[in-house]
Amino acid sequence: MKIGILATGITPDELLGEYGSYAQMFVRLFEAAGYDFEYAVYDVREDHFPDAASECDGWLITGSKFGVYDDLPWMRRLKTLIRAIDEIERPLVGICFGHQIIAATLGGRVEKYRDGWGVGLHHYCLTQRDPQLGIEGFTLNAMHQDQVVEKPPRAVVVASSPFCPYAALSYDDRILTLQAHPEFSVPFEAQLVAARKGSVIPDEVADAGLETLAAVGAATDALAVAHWMAATLTRAHRG
Repeated sequence: MKIGILATGITPDELLGEYGSYAQMFVRLFEAAGYDFEYAVYDVREDHFPDAASECDGWLITGSKFGVYDDLPWMRRLKTLIRAIDEIERPLVGICFGHQIIAATLGGRVEKYRDGWGVGLHHYCLTQRDPQLGIEGFTLNAMHQDQVVEKPPRAVVVASSPFCPYAALSYDDRILTLQAHPEFSVPFEAQLVAARKGSVIPDEVADAGLETLAAVGAATDALAVAHWMAATLTRAHRG
């Protein structure tokens, strides 16, 4: 099965050598969860797009430093591709920026959140039991200031938190989107928060996030979420 990764961002330069790109992080996560997918990576920021929505069996949109409301030319082209993927009913997963641009494309609204940044380990409760996830909630690394503030009419809220009401959305069981980052490890998140402290993220917010990452036993449910994402991506192949 061929998964197309639509790369809307890349790891900061100072962390790229050690951790690889966001696209590479997703490949490693799926491999760690036992999936042997074939991958094609498209750097859509550089106007590298597939020729058609049917070019891959499933699609994944990564995170980005950009905001959906920046409305850059490549974002408009990406929205066209999202609509095409939806129309031919190919499975799609969106993470962080991917979560947001899918929502914006399908009728939702994204804004800078009134309560500011969410960083560090965040816990999300499932609003309805999903047999593909097999747990009542999950913990992942967060790194965002923007949020979906109005969900598309079709979207079903499948996970939420007090800080992020629309933490995960599902559309007709073919599209799954999450605000948090299953691909981010705890060490990567700690270095990323530390690097952005003071310049991008307010000191007190960064310090609170770093505390969650330094706690004894700090860990994510990334593998469980990887199985959840893979279940969405492979649904069409399972019939």
